[in-house]
Amino acid sequence: MKKIGLLNGPNLDRLGKREPDIYGSQTLDEIVQNTVSLGSTLGCEVVNFQSNHEGAMIDKIHEWADSGISGLILNPGGFTHTSVALRDAVVASGLPTIEVHISNIHAREDFRHKSLISGIAQGVIAGIGPNGYTLALRHLSSNN
Repeated sequence: MKKIGLLNGPNLDRLGKREPDIYGSQTLDEIVQNTVSLGSTLGCEVVNFQSNHEGAMIDKIHEWADSGISGLILNPGGFTHTSVALRDAVVASGLPTIEVHISNIHAREDFRHKSLISGIAQGVIAGIGPNGYTLALRHLSSNN
């Protein structure tokens, strides 16, 4: 069975409470449950990890790369715009990666327009809310 990693970065554990006008009312747990459920339907296992700490995210990418994960759905949160180390971990992993953002980062503050991840991701989904996760899963489950 194909395994897909679902990795969420800083402050995404606050979904449902944090700026619902931007991020909606769904919690991260609800998003994860929906994604895991779809994975079962698609015949793949979704493994989940969220951290507010850059090093923990990097360690998880390394662990997954060494354990047979076949793709990565990544919402790097604020590290999107700042973390060369996270970008390097994704590159070193060799994992096909879809970058996901709940909000449209290109329609927000100028500093959010530049992603350090986009250039090395297989694809980027932004601005369609939690549906971005399921679209990313559909792609990774059928194309890699």
